Amino acid sequence: MTIQTVEIDELPLAYTDRGPKNARCSILLIHGHPFDGTMWNPQMESLETEFRVIAPDLRGYGQSSLPNGTRVTTLDSHARDCLTLLDALGIRDVVVAGLSMGGQVALELFRQDPTRVSALVLADTFAGLDSDETRQLRFRTADRLEREGMAAYAAEVLTKMITPQNAARDPATATHVLRMMRLTSPLGAAAALRGRAQRRDYTPLLDEIAIPTLVVVGREDEYTPVALANELHRAIRGSELAIIDGAGHMPNLERQAEFNAVLESWLRRCGLHR
Repeated sequence: MTIQTVEIDELPLAYTDRGPKNARCSILLIHGHPFDGTMWNPQMESLETEFRVIAPDLRGYGQSSLPNGTRVTTLDSHARDCLTLLDALGIRDVVVAGLSMGGQVALELFRQDPTRVSALVLADTFAGLDSDETRQLRFRTADRLEREGMAAYAAEVLTKMITPQNAARDPATATHVLRMMRLTSPLGAAAALRGRAQRRDYTPLLDEIAIPTLVVVGREDEYTPVALANELHRAIRGSELAIIDGAGHMPNLERQAEFNAVLESWLRRCGLHR
């Protein structure tokens, strides 16, 4: 898989661009924390025959550089990077899909320029603010990652990102998830955690979403449980809800075939599939 870069504010932003450039529909896949664009490999492989599929490494993750001295990276800046990338690729209208933090970046992208977004996929994410306890945990974790690096943190959260059963059943996926986390820049992850702790409340935005929207969640997700997906589904008019059995926080990797089937079926119902 070829990684390409586009220069934004004199720094390279890495991305993968697969599928026909003249495809009827383009899909932007936004990864979660603390991962990179390879999180979406199974979806890129499934979709690239009919869609143009773009998966960036968000700023400070994967192969995308973080500006020197950056201690906070906001969702606003991640969304602006994605819009600048779309401009550089000549893509006007796009289906935006994001998981966890990526889902919040997707909401921010829609807030910044709703005319660019033809449909939304919000996976294992939520729109509201953190509790005070969760906000402070994000700040403490950011400081810890800067001190200690990613290895211990990655080992601790692996079986929260994917279920313990899936980690044992599918060691290749567990290895991929662990590798993404371990290779993430501690400074990039810390900066994003601080930015996310200070994000806006996207709940009022949900009433403004009048485009096709798919809400997806793993039934066993500990971080963003089914109840939060139900809140998104109820708040976004006409949205569809899909609950993936046997999956935790990363159903796109834990239950690849099921996730892909849900996504492609929804794209067909939206008239976006050939």
